[in-house]
Amino acid sequence: MSSILVSCKNKSGAEKHYLPAIRSAGWSGPIHLVAPGDPRPDLAGVAGFLLTGGDDIHPRHWDEAETVHPKAEVDEDRDGFEIPLIRAAWERRLPILGICRGEQILNVALGGSMVQDIPDHYGCEPSRHQHGTPDAPDMHHRVQLAPASRLRALLGEDVFLVNSRHHQAVKRVAPALVAVGWHLDTTHPVTGPLIEAVEALDATRWVFGVQWHPENLVTLKGPAGDAARDLFAAFVQAALRL
Repeated sequence: MSSILVSCKNKSGAEKHYLPAIRSAGWSGPIHLVAPGDPRPDLAGVAGFLLTGGDDIHPRHWDEAETVHPKAEVDEDRDGFEIPLIRAAWERRLPILGICRGEQILNVALGGSMVQDIPDHYGCEPSRHQHGTPDAPDMHHRVQLAPASRLRALLGEDVFLVNSRHHQAVKRVAPALVAVGWHLDTTHPVTGPLIEAVEALDATRWVFGVQWHPENLVTLKGPAGDAARDLFAAFVQAALRL
């Protein structure tokens, strides 16, 4: 039977926060959790790949000359574990969903770069994108989706509130991806508004990344909860079709 592969750092955290969202979206098959230190999984029989949130990405993966920002907490073990997996999943044309760090490492693995510290780059207050917890999400700011994007079509909303717990963000979008969501109130004169969502440029691929944490929102009422449930439902349906 086909499985969904979930890459994480903390398996108990993934079991608590991500697996219920996948199950409630209709997936009844196996779900395999993998983390740094595990053997590299065989993607044969994998129907979908989910990348969870976590710590920061080392800048060497997009620029050998860029040093680690003083506020960054890099997870090099996870970088080394996930980047080859993402590239292998991409080659197999698997459905991929990246959440928070998962969106970021998806972008980096496919050739993009990162803003290492949002307050430093955008000149905003340190707390702007650091609110709430997995158990108590704080719907803190709005995300604007591109009206013609596939993500907008999946989620059924142009603008909705999200929970925000990150200090890094996508900077240069990977050539195979396109930015489709932004926080318009956090912007830079050169790099533009902070990117909150990406999707595959190739519309035949089911590959999406979101900067917020929909796994914490699937039980909520209202547009944010609806969007979170719709995202996981679309991921599960893509895995079932593979």
